[in-house]
Amino acid sequence: MKGLEPHDRPREKLSRLGPSSLGDNELLAIVLGYGTSQLGALGVANLILERAGGLHGLLRLSVDELRAVKGVGGAKASQVLAAMELGRRTLARLPADRAQLRCPREAALYLMPEFGARSVEQFGIVLLDTKHRVLRTAVLSRGTLDSSAVHPREVFREAATGAASAIVLFHNHPSGDPLPSPDDMELTRRLVSAGALMGIDVLDHVILGDAKYYSFKEDGKI
Repeated sequence: MKGLEPHDRPREKLSRLGPSSLGDNELLAIVLGYGTSQLGALGVANLILERAGGLHGLLRLSVDELRAVKGVGGAKASQVLAAMELGRRTLARLPADRAQLRCPREAALYLMPEFGARSVEQFGIVLLDTKHRVLRTAVLSRGTLDSSAVHPREVFREAATGAASAIVLFHNHPSGDPLPSPDDMELTRRLVSAGALMGIDVLDHVILGDAKYYSFKEDGKI
């Protein structure tokens, strides 16, 4: 940051004006701490954001993808991912909050901060009590999801063990597009049918994309 006046350097600017006054690249530069002999921290931050397609895209980058950026080694890549995860966790609700999921939008807003922007597909369930308050959330599968990847036995064993009266199914699409695939449709059909037999209501299946979601309930599919 040698080209910047001292009062315009990110750290000094943060001290004077607070973190909300900084741009995404300036905040990221502070996380990085320093750049290289050819490129300052701000320059490296700009390269990372360009690679990610913006701040939100950082949530999708792996350590190896970050290390491919000029000036980013293993330590800096870990710093960036740790900072992003801390931010994600501050948005996730604490279990003690006992959030009540009364509609698909509330379910999506509850799940999005923690599961909405992942580079790997994850499938899970939200366990609810009789008033549709959250008991806990469980991830049951990681990796490419198809209609045979999740067995109803695993889903309803988890629900029964947790004394759930109802559940919301969820998974994310790393592509960012939440529209369901044929496998998503088939998996939902199987699990709704199994839930009816088990006496545990499947209220919805929410697919999380890039800051947007798809709800089977909203779409009249459940």
